[in-house]
Amino acid sequence: MSTWEEYLLQQQNVDGVQMTWNIWPYSRVDAQKLVVPVATFFTPLKERPADQPQQPPLEYDPVLCQKSTCKAVLNPLCMVDFRTKIWQCPFCQQRNPFPPHYAAIAEDNRPPELYPQFTTIEYTLKKATTLPPIFLFVVDTCISGDELKALKESLTTALSLLPADAFVGLITFGRMVEVHELNVKGIARSYVFKGAKEVTQKQIHDIIALHIGRPIGSGGPAAGAPAHGGAPSHGMPQPQGGSMPTPQFPGAPGPRPMMPMGPGAPGPMGPAGVGPVLGGKIAPGMPQVAPIAPQIPFNKFLQPVSECEASINDLIEQIQTDRWPVPQGQRPNRATGAALAVAVTLLEVAFPNTGARIMTFIGGACTIGPGMVVGEELKNPIRSWHDIKEDNAPFMRKATKFYDSLAARAVKNGHAVDIFSCALDQTGLAEMKNVFNTTNGFIIMADSFKSTLFKQTFQKVFEKDANGHLKMGFHATMEIKLGNGVKVEGAFGCCASAGVKNPVVSENEMGTGGTCQWKFGSLTPKNTIALLFEISGQGGTAVPQGARAMIQFVTQYQHSDGRKRIRVTTTCRNWADLGTQQANIAYGFDQEAAAVVMGRLASWRASNENDTPDALRWLDRSLIRLIQKFADYHKDDPNSLRLSDKFSLFPQFMFHLRRSQFLQVFNNSPDETAYYRHILFSENVMESTTMIQPVLFSYSFNGPPEPVLLDTSSILPDRILLMDDYFHVLIYHGQTIHSWRKMNYHEDPQYASFKQLLEAPVADAAAILQDRFPIPRYIVTEYEGSQARFLLSKVNPSLTHNNPYSQEGGAPVFTDDVSLQVFMEHLRKLAVSSS
Repeated sequence: MSTWEEYLLQQQNVDGVQMTWNIWPYSRVDAQKLVVPVATFFTPLKERPADQPQQPPLEYDPVLCQKSTCKAVLNPLCMVDFRTKIWQCPFCQQRNPFPPHYAAIAEDNRPPELYPQFTTIEYTLKKATTLPPIFLFVVDTCISGDELKALKESLTTALSLLPADAFVGLITFGRMVEVHELNVKGIARSYVFKGAKEVTQKQIHDIIALHIGRPIGSGGPAAGAPAHGGAPSHGMPQPQGGSMPTPQFPGAPGPRPMMPMGPGAPGPMGPAGVGPVLGGKIAPGMPQVAPIAPQIPFNKFLQPVSECEASINDLIEQIQTDRWPVPQGQRPNRATGAALAVAVTLLEVAFPNTGARIMTFIGGACTIGPGMVVGEELKNPIRSWHDIKEDNAPFMRKATKFYDSLAARAVKNGHAVDIFSCALDQTGLAEMKNVFNTTNGFIIMADSFKSTLFKQTFQKVFEKDANGHLKMGFHATMEIKLGNGVKVEGAFGCCASAGVKNPVVSENEMGTGGTCQWKFGSLTPKNTIALLFEISGQGGTAVPQGARAMIQFVTQYQHSDGRKRIRVTTTCRNWADLGTQQANIAYGFDQEAAAVVMGRLASWRASNENDTPDALRWLDRSLIRLIQKFADYHKDDPNSLRLSDKFSLFPQFMFHLRRSQFLQVFNNSPDETAYYRHILFSENVMESTTMIQPVLFSYSFNGPPEPVLLDTSSILPDRILLMDDYFHVLIYHGQTIHSWRKMNYHEDPQYASFKQLLEAPVADAAAILQDRFPIPRYIVTEYEGSQARFLLSKVNPSLTHNNPYSQEGGAPVFTDDVSLQVFMEHLRKLAVSSS
């Protein structure tokens, strides 16, 4: 690499690594003086850009350090002695011999994992058992006929986009929960659970376990035979083959029955227990089973698409609106909680520790049974922020506890829960937030299943890569390895703790802490996690010559082709002494990454402190301390304050973060806040900075489109503005442009240039919509239009009804918020104050 900046840029684009500080202080005391924590953003499944060298497929196990407390993976930062065939681990300095199959290694004959351009490398494990992914659709039927018709079309499309070997299942719910059997010829059969009653886990477990047969070809009983030996249960349908299966009685001659299929039982399909689990129970190098196809249990409720496509399409076509009568002035009886409990249990019994998603489609709030968030009477509105703060939300605590217990069970088995919420009122996402946050499921909020926002976003879920595989990983675990002098405090992202402690885990817990491993029910190439580090070096000690802070991420996941993969990313940063090299450390500051880490930290604090103003006060104090540490100024002279280029945008980011929907719950429902925070915790740095400080482009006759200040002074009569705040893409026509449009000048051939001006932002907006997930809300508005409020709420209010900073031009905003100029004025005064 020619320059340091290019090296950092390549780390972002290729390895998915971006840090708040790129040169690290060597002692704990110095690290605390930096104010902004030492943190790394990491995208585990980052797609390699097309212009970069593509890695060859590696169909063998990674080589691990032999030290039992280290187990780091061979990487380009290792010292290698090709003559003696020994490599030195950069994390623990252990010297390790290469395994026998590396005998031909030489300076000019290296394996791909030792090339410097492959700091991220992926292994496909040949010997681990494989299973295709599982998709369980959970469909709300308490919606209108039009909505249900649109939803059924989306589900049919989704089935056509799934791989042929993917397993699918269907659960529908209204007042009752129905689990549908697949592949029953000529008659639709389902098992019904009462939605109003909290069915215990054991009850559902026993009913479902009765109808899950032994693996096909295992020699045990087939479908319809009892789960644990004994006589066949009465009323069970005959298997498709025609003849009744012979019961296997205990002690009878013939094949021995298989082990029981409970969660965690060593059943026939436990792929999680096979293959080299790094840092887990199976040591590398152990003999493993040959790569045979796993024995899949015959299951009436979950079957491969290729075998049940006709029957599941028929079932979807036959779904009707819930027939239970809804009296005047009441909400429909919707048992969302019971349906999710049945779905989680079904996968827990049938496919523990296997990649699976529960795709839940809801059109309203849960009104009966476990997890209910509002009563049936329409006169009692669903809880608001005011109710929550006054502790006046009667169902909230119990519902949250119920959904949290479901989340813990889904995490334990590696299943993801997606929520597709389409309703005009709230549906209870605030209570369910841990279900999709801890399993890293998808979340989509829309007004209707008929909206293009829902339809297009749902189709993007099934996007495929160049090889035709779904762009998603399942049942993933990410482990971090750290060199001397660094410990991990915790993770800020949509994940759950795997509860694995070792010497690199700090006592100081932040976010999801107390572990060096995190679990994800699913992963996409955009999911980004933030990890906070504690520098553990003692103050006063000199920086060792040539020492570097070493980091390695080891991500294991089930690829959508069913095979298990291990992806390894290794990176490092230089140490420095804050006392003598403060300028170097300051030069390594990344203000975008710092703004996003402060956004995640503040949002986490706000949600844990019942959205009190404390998070804002903490943000303000942190900003003042950072400016005091790194700005040039004379004491008590606000006009003398100067910030370097590396810090100049940071106060502006903090100003917009304070006003953002992540910290200001006013004007947002609890559901919307849960949704916005989930997206902030899962997106990468570039997209997150757009959420914090939206981007504004101006289109006019004066020249090509140009970025302009996010300020009221940019709203001019002869301009078209395009604002992108990640959740909305808005085109705003100024007063003059709007009047010309009303007069249809763009339809007159002699005003072709005006037509081109109107089309330019539309084309740019389409490009943004195409790349984004979830699809943003697309808004076209004009001067004094009702939806111009989306723009006016985001711009810096430099021109208001009572502001001395008013400039010529621009549109005044009626707000009591302070402007950026006033904010900076106060910041300068406080930062330079000697008191």
